[in-house]
Amino acid sequence: MSPRGRQRPMSSAWAVGARVSQQQAARFHRESDRPRLRAMATALACAGVFVALVLGVVGVRVQQVHLSYQLDGLRAARAELEETRSRLRVELATLRSLARIEAKARAELGMVPPGRDQVRLAREFVAGGSGISARAPLTASAEPARGIR
Repeated sequence: MSPRGRQRPMSSAWAVGARVSQQQAARFHRESDRPRLRAMATALACAGVFVALVLGVVGVRVQQVHLSYQLDGLRAARAELEETRSRLRVELATLRSLARIEAKARAELGMVPPGRDQVRLAREFVAGGSGISARAPLTASAEPARGIR
């Protein structure tokens, strides 16, 4: 037999390495499958849209809860302000009380009620038009009225 016709079994490390590299090359060589890539891209896009919608709904709910808390705070502040307003109205009515003003005038300012000789009534304010002011003329003038000194 000729050396060419007879094949030696490949038992060397080089032959094993060549066989493994051929198998790896055959295993990793794939042709692209366009319909499958298109389907995967469509599925990925749909999943992205779905995730975006879910995140949008969650964001809207979080904003709604935030606004609800803010509204509750504003309602509480409004109730407090209405209570303060009511309290201030009562205080204002108390401060405008004539009895309180008279008591303060007597206590702090030393005022006393006027005597009968210190009071002069204007004709417009006297009921029925009788008394001293009834003799006074109805027109305003610079000269003193007759009978009133």
